[in-house]
Amino acid sequence: MKKIKLVNVLIVLALAASLWSQQTEKNLSLNDCIVGALKNNLGLAVEVFNPQLADISVTQAKEKFVPSIYLGFNKQETNQPSFSWIEAGDQVQEQFRDIFGQLTQEIPTGGNFRLTLYSYETETTAKFQTINPRFGSQLRFDFTQPLLKDFGFKVSQREIIIAKNNTAISEIQLKQTLLDTVYNVEEAYWNYVGSIEYYKVMEQSLKLAQDLLAKNTREVEVGMLAPIEVLTAKSEVARREADILQAESMIKGTQDRLKTILNLSAKEDIDLTKIVPTDTPTFEERDVSLEEALAMGLQMRPDLQAIRVDMKNRDLDLSFAKNQLLPELNFQASLWSPGLSGTQLIYENDDPINGEIIGEIPGKFSDALRDAFKFKYKNWNFGLTLSIPITSIITRAQYAQAKVSLEQAQVSLQNQEQQAFLEIRDAVRDVQISYKQVQAYKLARELAQEKLEAEQKKLKVGLATNYEVLLHQRDLADAQSSELRAVIDYNLALAALDRALGTTLEKKNIKMTEIWSSTD
Repeated sequence: MKKIKLVNVLIVLALAASLWSQQTEKNLSLNDCIVGALKNNLGLAVEVFNPQLADISVTQAKEKFVPSIYLGFNKQETNQPSFSWIEAGDQVQEQFRDIFGQLTQEIPTGGNFRLTLYSYETETTAKFQTINPRFGSQLRFDFTQPLLKDFGFKVSQREIIIAKNNTAISEIQLKQTLLDTVYNVEEAYWNYVGSIEYYKVMEQSLKLAQDLLAKNTREVEVGMLAPIEVLTAKSEVARREADILQAESMIKGTQDRLKTILNLSAKEDIDLTKIVPTDTPTFEERDVSLEEALAMGLQMRPDLQAIRVDMKNRDLDLSFAKNQLLPELNFQASLWSPGLSGTQLIYENDDPINGEIIGEIPGKFSDALRDAFKFKYKNWNFGLTLSIPITSIITRAQYAQAKVSLEQAQVSLQNQEQQAFLEIRDAVRDVQISYKQVQAYKLARELAQEKLEAEQKKLKVGLATNYEVLLHQRDLADAQSSELRAVIDYNLALAALDRALGTTLEKKNIKMTEIWSSTD
């Protein structure tokens, strides 16, 4: 007996590397994190079993069309008192054995046929027998085909079709889980990268303030500046040190978020004290057409795909319920061939009543079987039977229920399509706006850099104050932070767009391959 089971879901990603060796610090790319999350995510592991269970349901539904074989054997002996010396002496003894075999096959049109072979042997002590023991056989073909109710391929294979559709739905739901998992990894990874880059910006800002403090301290010592300038610089250093502490807290928080999504074991979480991201956010313009995005989303989104497949099930339920409203009109045809053999008794003067048995002509069981298979005696019949129920209240209620259910699914699809349109429009708009924001913040950062350099030059010749330089340093740090955040948001907007379109797996070169094995 063959058992089909789902062994694994193989995730193939470009540049995929080996994960999770025993290190306290690990360099991880975005792809490494995606592989780790898909490998360790328990929710995904649960979803992987659903297609397997659904596929088993398909196998179970297909058993309807597997031929059924029935075998039977019976042997009995009866002893009855004789009520007449003519029948027998003290008692009538009779032995009877029969063998029964039948092959039944359902066919896709809703009908069925049966092939039956029946053989028996009987022997009795009663008088006036002309054949004793007697052997009989019968080969019979029976065919039944519904012509109205229960007729048709869709009706007869309804359970199989629904089971296959449910398998497709479970695979679509698995794809949705993958999309969500990959997006969650991207979001956590880029936020972690952003917090690290923000820390670097704050570190650079702190260094600028410390350099200015050192410069002011030296100039106060030689009497070139008033002591108040040192206090101002110290105050700014302290403020930026506080910003550093906040940046460190952001790094720890975003790293913990990434570790949680990677679902590290308790030991791995303790051993791995630091994740070092090796990817940096990119800024490349992606031309996005709203019309093309909407068309692609309608085709690729798992939620819409699942509803469409579910609608097929409901449409099939409606067709079945409508079919059940029809009266039963069945065509039946039979063809059978009997065979008979046995030991023929020869009576004196051919008189079985008064004559004695003077001989016998032996017969064999195989003779009866041979006659049956040769169709020596052909018999057939065919006919139609019509059954019209007086009332069909329950059946009509089931039809009405199936009709409403299909209409509900149609409205649900329209509603989900509207939600999808809104989500895709928002995602496309976010990509476009985020791209423009990066350009704007990049220009703002470049101008802030130029202003700071100009102010530092003016400070050297006494045309600017330390306070003005500190303000421009803050402006540069803010501009750098805003540009960094805009680049991170742009990458997240691209990831959100891919998820809204349902194309994340294709973009990330993630392929699900079901590895099936069959065992006897």
